[in-house]
Amino acid sequence: MLLQMGGVRSALSLLAVRRACCLSRAAHTSPQTHEYKPIKKVMVANRGEIAIRVFRACTELGIRTVAVYSEQDTGQMHRQKADEAYLIGRGLPPVAAYLHIPDIIKVAKENDVDAIHPGYGFLSERSDFAQACMDAGVRFIGPAPEVVRKMGDKVEARAIAIRAGVPVVPGTDAPISCLQEAQEFSNTYGFPIIFKAAYGGGGRGMRVVRGYEVSQHLCSRDRRSSAFTAHFQVGYENAGTVEFLVDKHGKHYFIEVNSRLQVEHTVTEEITDVDLVHAQVRICEGRSLPELGLKQDKIRINGYAIQCRVTTEDPARGFQPDTGRLEVFRSGEGMGIRLDSASAFQGALISPHYDSLLVKVIASGKDLPAASAKMSRALAEFRVRGVKTNIPFLQNVLSNDQFLYGTVDTQFIDENPDLFNLRPVQNRAQKLLHYLGHVMVNGPTTPIPVKAKPSSIDPVIPQVPLGKPPVGFRDVLLREGPEGFARAVRAHPGLLLMDTTMRDAHQSLLATRVRTHDLKHIAPFVAHNFSNLFSVENWGGATFDVAMRFLSECPWRRLQELRSLIPNVPFQMLLRGANAVGYTNYPDNAVYKFCEVAKENGMDIFRVFDSLNYLPNMVLGMEAAGAAGGVVEAAISYTGDVSDPMRQKYSLDYYLKLADELVKAGTHILSIKDMAGLLKPASSRLLIGALRDRFPDIPIHVHTHDTAGAGVAAMLACAEAGADIVDVAVDSMAGMTSQPSMGALVACTKGTKYNTGISLEKVFDYSEYWEVTRGLYAPFDCTATMKSGNADVYENEIPGGQYTNLHFQAHSMGLGNKFKEVKKAYTEANKLLGDLIKVTPSSKIVGDLAQFMVQNSLTRAEVEERADELSFPLSVVEFLQGHVGIPHGGFPEPFRSKVLKSLPRVEGRPGASLPPMDFTSLENQLRVAHGDDITPEDVMSAAMYPKVFTEFKEFSNKFGPVDCLNTRLFLDGPKIAEEFEVELERGKTLHIKALALGDLNKAGQREVFFELNGQLRSVLVRDTVAMKEMHFHPKALKDVRGQIGVKQGQQVEKGQPLCVLSAMKMETVVNSPIAGTVAKVYVSADSTLEGDDLILEITE
Repeated sequence: MLLQMGGVRSALSLLAVRRACCLSRAAHTSPQTHEYKPIKKVMVANRGEIAIRVFRACTELGIRTVAVYSEQDTGQMHRQKADEAYLIGRGLPPVAAYLHIPDIIKVAKENDVDAIHPGYGFLSERSDFAQACMDAGVRFIGPAPEVVRKMGDKVEARAIAIRAGVPVVPGTDAPISCLQEAQEFSNTYGFPIIFKAAYGGGGRGMRVVRGYEVSQHLCSRDRRSSAFTAHFQVGYENAGTVEFLVDKHGKHYFIEVNSRLQVEHTVTEEITDVDLVHAQVRICEGRSLPELGLKQDKIRINGYAIQCRVTTEDPARGFQPDTGRLEVFRSGEGMGIRLDSASAFQGALISPHYDSLLVKVIASGKDLPAASAKMSRALAEFRVRGVKTNIPFLQNVLSNDQFLYGTVDTQFIDENPDLFNLRPVQNRAQKLLHYLGHVMVNGPTTPIPVKAKPSSIDPVIPQVPLGKPPVGFRDVLLREGPEGFARAVRAHPGLLLMDTTMRDAHQSLLATRVRTHDLKHIAPFVAHNFSNLFSVENWGGATFDVAMRFLSECPWRRLQELRSLIPNVPFQMLLRGANAVGYTNYPDNAVYKFCEVAKENGMDIFRVFDSLNYLPNMVLGMEAAGAAGGVVEAAISYTGDVSDPMRQKYSLDYYLKLADELVKAGTHILSIKDMAGLLKPASSRLLIGALRDRFPDIPIHVHTHDTAGAGVAAMLACAEAGADIVDVAVDSMAGMTSQPSMGALVACTKGTKYNTGISLEKVFDYSEYWEVTRGLYAPFDCTATMKSGNADVYENEIPGGQYTNLHFQAHSMGLGNKFKEVKKAYTEANKLLGDLIKVTPSSKIVGDLAQFMVQNSLTRAEVEERADELSFPLSVVEFLQGHVGIPHGGFPEPFRSKVLKSLPRVEGRPGASLPPMDFTSLENQLRVAHGDDITPEDVMSAAMYPKVFTEFKEFSNKFGPVDCLNTRLFLDGPKIAEEFEVELERGKTLHIKALALGDLNKAGQREVFFELNGQLRSVLVRDTVAMKEMHFHPKALKDVRGQIGVKQGQQVEKGQPLCVLSAMKMETVVNSPIAGTVAKVYVSADSTLEGDDLILEITE
């Protein structure tokens, strides 16, 4: 009798059930009654891992092997491991093929098979199959048919155990036939009780009942083994397993007998050094146990063994089987590890029709901790991509102290919910291959304004010295705080510069598309050579949502990485007052929280503005930035011309009064934000001179755009009038709708009292990097359609970034030759709205109205006359309602009343009436939707842009860290035969080569081939163009509830069972997530489904 030591396997590992694996021949049977007849050819009436296991044993014994396979299993490994393989069950369902006894016997007879091994599952415990083998003159490697029948009948097996004096748990002596019998039993023994089918299997026939109310759930499938022995005088021959329950006192109770080789037989083999399959075959040939050297007193248990069944089951979804293609398969190996695999190899298709087993991993060691350590190491080495597996769950079990001390029981999983705290699998390399393949097949994932390719030339990164960068103004800020920092800026003798290259410059010239990848390369150079900059503007404004929306990268990660690379220069961001970095109103606490998190991640200076200069919105942003500990830079948005006495709405007095209010509100720095580049030298001297006289101790910072070409002259005039800081961009990213040239300002002030202290030679190196880098963004470069700036900006007052966007839009709509009309319409739209301050979002409102006028060929007079009948853009209507704030001078009447009619109006600050945002609730929602890997930064991204953040997380989950790719690869993908490297993190670099692009298959996919770190990899990519012409089963949307299965029109309640999904022995009951009506059913009984297939839709 052989003992089997317990170990963990597959998803559920409840070790309170003990199994004894037995090899026996009845005691009354003498060796003479069994003639030795050698076996020359063995068929395995099974598939997968167990078939391969038997084939290997037979090959070692010199026996020829025969495989059978279904039509669905033509690609399975077991048919390749046998000497011969034959199709069975043609035209039958997948499982039915392996249950079709006539076909199996026919193949055996036609091919001179001596014996059939049933494996486990399928026909292994069918007495009629054993009998059919005997009737056909083919030996059955297992017990006699009558024994199989007795052991398969759970009631009869229990009666045999009782007669043999083996303890059993209380139960009925025969199958019950009515509810009354069940009630009588429960009255005697109490609850809970288990209903078990007399001919059940794998736990599918068991139901737990805890009371008289209908309250049932599936009992966990038995996947556990431990030591015990049992022997029945029933004429039992060959291998079998006796199962017992063991209580806390060590007492054992019989459950059942499995008259076949057990799934966990490998554990017995490892600790006893006995090949059970060899023994099965030899016994079938007529050998006795003594002849095989298998006497009980000679069986020795050596150490411990654990078996883990690595399956394609998802623990996060109730161990629901997953299907698909194995894109990557790499197993764990090494000393003390045995692998018994099924069809686990790269490219294998995981079928929904059969057991989800990939490979059985068996670890051996001198004791349980040693075996567990080997198993943990082996599982950590596994790389399975393309389908979900239970490996994370198994790893949690192996690290659980209760398991390691061997004290688990049947409540182990229920009492350890942390087993389901699954570490997410990174799968970064394969996800990146999916992204690259997607771009190769379908083109860029981000919208491309013009048909231009990224440059093939890579920028040369200037060298930087080793060691820490020099001390900069940030050291002053950290040492003396915002107030001391402001004093130091005001006391600085020369002109200070803020570099906008990393934000507003590329927002104006390159549609905000510059990626963190290229910013990081040049960041160390900036830290070492421009330490005397006032600040670097690198965050906020449009860059926040564009990072997620179009670049598929986290804006917070950009801030964190740049902060680590530039520790000495202050960072500056653009904060839209009460709108934070969004385009809508937020609760006040959301703005405060955003500033707090931004400061914690390295932001220093908050330039706070409002698109209408609406003071209540500005003050909220200032207070939020100040409360976070940041430097508050209140920015007055500039429009008009203070030097023109004919333009009095935005006069010098207007700006001075507004500045008074901002200084009273506690700003550390006063800023003029000239977003359209309207400041001329004369108006610069007038405005800045007046501000300097009014506020001699407050630093003054001036921002402008160079659309008209007068930016350098205007900034020099500002410096002469008393400005402390002006904004510039590096030369190759300056001019036109961007900021004035850094090199020009540095050169013009050199040798004067306004000297910037910046090396002109270093500016040249900096500019050279950006000149080549800019070529990578050719598809977004404004110079594709706009060849120069234009002084007509003094008339139309279009902000720099918007000027570029409108130019792109006009050309993309075929209106390039009518851009002059668009600009004229912009001027008229501005007058219609009452002559606004124009900066995001107010500039967009004017632009929307201008495009509306051009598209409908409307003049200003016609719009005013027909205002009560026209359907205006939503942004215009919401502005007139007061959602953006109150413009200087009020809303235009009667235009406003005509447009709004009876629509409601917002009184006062738009966000003041919004209830506080519940960040805890939002975080919980995000964890449910995206997993536990949610950071405070993620919460703020979702608070600002809920939909954009969700799409970003879904993209990242599908395609991985695309921010690791260089910009050419990100936008255009690799060329065939191109070799390149991708650094995932420090010390982890992928070496990739694009090999080939396959033809379109029937599923609308193309296979894209790569070489990754010297190994062949391939991914299947859906061709989005081809897919439009092909029909597929609809897929369920993850974020839409009410898409799950009953009759169309039927009313269902929340939690009501709808259907049962079955994959081999795994059954999943699908319950309704909502109450409602079944709108449409997409499946029928016995439908074959793939992952994410839609079953039905429910409407609330």
